[in-house]
Amino acid sequence: MPGVSARGLSLEERRQLAVDLTRVLSLYRPLLDAYIIEFFTDSLWGTLPRSWQEALDGLDPPQLATLLLGMPGEGDVVRYRSVWPLTLLALKSTARALAFTRTPKFQTPSEFRENPSQSSRLKAPFRKHVRPKKQHEIRRLGELVRKLSDLTGCTQVVDVGSGQGHLSRFMSLGLGLRVKSIEGDQRLVQRAQHLDREVLQALEKEEKRNPQVVQTHSPRSPHHVVQWVDPGTLCEEVLLPLETSPRSEARLLLTGLHACGDLSVALLRHFSSCPEVAALASVGCCYMKLSDPGGYPLSRCVAALPGCELSYRLREGACHALEDYAERLQEAGPGLRTHCYRAALETVIRHVQPQLRRPGVQGIPRAHELKIEEYVQRGLQRVGLDPQLPLSRAALEAQQAQENRVVAFYSLALLLAPLVETLILLDRLLYLQEQARNSLPETWCWWLPRGRWARPSLSWRRKTLMPAEERRILDSI
Repeated sequence: MPGVSARGLSLEERRQLAVDLTRVLSLYRPLLDAYIIEFFTDSLWGTLPRSWQEALDGLDPPQLATLLLGMPGEGDVVRYRSVWPLTLLALKSTARALAFTRTPKFQTPSEFRENPSQSSRLKAPFRKHVRPKKQHEIRRLGELVRKLSDLTGCTQVVDVGSGQGHLSRFMSLGLGLRVKSIEGDQRLVQRAQHLDREVLQALEKEEKRNPQVVQTHSPRSPHHVVQWVDPGTLCEEVLLPLETSPRSEARLLLTGLHACGDLSVALLRHFSSCPEVAALASVGCCYMKLSDPGGYPLSRCVAALPGCELSYRLREGACHALEDYAERLQEAGPGLRTHCYRAALETVIRHVQPQLRRPGVQGIPRAHELKIEEYVQRGLQRVGLDPQLPLSRAALEAQQAQENRVVAFYSLALLLAPLVETLILLDRLLYLQEQARNSLPETWCWWLPRGRWARPSLSWRRKTLMPAEERRILDSI
C-alpha cells in the first residue's frame, strides 16, 4: 500500500509530517473519538456529512473493503457505484498517503503456505506452545536481532518484558546469542524456565537422531530475571552484563516483542541515556496504556504542536490492524454484526440505567449466531441487569437493519487508525533524533511493515553502518 517511508525522510520532512498528521487528526477528531457501541445512543450516523451518508449507505462489507479500505492490489480497477464526494475521497487518499508504509499485499507469509499452523522456517521445538502469528514474529525479529547484534558488535541481548520467553529461547537456543530475559511476573518466568528445559531436551534428542547435523553453536538457555522495569527510571538490571567483565565494556542490544505501553518508552530511554546500549529493536503494542504525560508525546517537536493530544480512544484504535478488518469485510462473515448487537445492547442498558455508560461486557460465545434479542438478554445478565426485562422487538429489528451502517462507520474510523499509530512512532523517532543532537551520534530508524502477521516494528541504533549495509540487512529479513 502507498504511504511514507520513515527511512527516506529528512529531519525537516519528519517534522512536517508530524504537523500534517496532527492537523488531519484534529480535523476528524469527532469521528476518531466516537465509540462504535454508542452508534445508536449518540446517533453517530447522523454526525456524518449528508453526502458521505449517501455514498456509504447500502454498501455491503465487500464493497466497503474495496472502495473504502482499498482491499484490491494497486493495479486493480476500483469502480464506484456513484460519484463520491471529494471530501470523502480526500479522506481516503490522505489516510493512505500520510501513514507509514505497511504490508503491501494481503497474503499469508510463505512459511505458512504448506501448513497454516506451523512455520516452515522455525524448528519444531520452537513452534511448540506458540501460535502461528507468534512463530512468525519471533522468527523474524530474532533473525533481525542476530544480524544487528553482529554488525554492532553487541556482547549480549536483553529481552525486556519477555513473558514466557519464546523470543529469548529462539535467540539463545536457536540462534546462539547470549540472552538475558527480564520479566516482572514471576509465574511467567517459571513457565519460561520450564519451556527452556523442554526445548533443550528436544534439541538433544534431535541431535542424537541426526548426529550428522553440525551445530553452529552450543545450546545455551537464556538467563531469566524477575524484575519490574519502571518506565520513568533507568533499570540497573537491564544494564548489568552477564559476564564478569566491567559494565563499561558491555555492548548491549535491547529488544522487546510487544513491549506494552510504557515499556517501549523505557527501552527508548535506556537506549538514549546509556552508552552500554549499542542497539535497540523494539516492537511496541497497547498504545492506549501509554501514560499521559510521560509515555506520549516524547519529543519536544510533537509536544509543541496544537492538537497533538491523543485520547485513550484514539490510542486504542491505533492498535487495530486495518488489513485484518478489510479481510473480514471481504469475507462478509456473520461476525461483523457483533458491533451492531453491542450498540443495540447499549441502548437498552441506558434506557434501564442511564448512569451506566459503556460497561464492559464479558464475551458472549458465538454471539453472531444468536438472535439479537438473545444477545441483548445475555448482555444484560453480564452487566448485572435483569435479563427478563421486556424488550421492544420492533426497535431491535430496526437497529439490526442498520448493520451495514454500523460497519461503514467503524470502517471510516479504522481507516484513520494508521495515522494515529504513525504519529506515535514518528514522535519516538523525533525523540531519538533530538537526543542524538544533544549527546548521541546520528540515529537511524528502520521500519518493518505492519500487517496481519506482525505488529509494527522499529529498530534504532547508532550510526555504525553505511546505507548500503543497512539496505542489505533489511532485504535479507
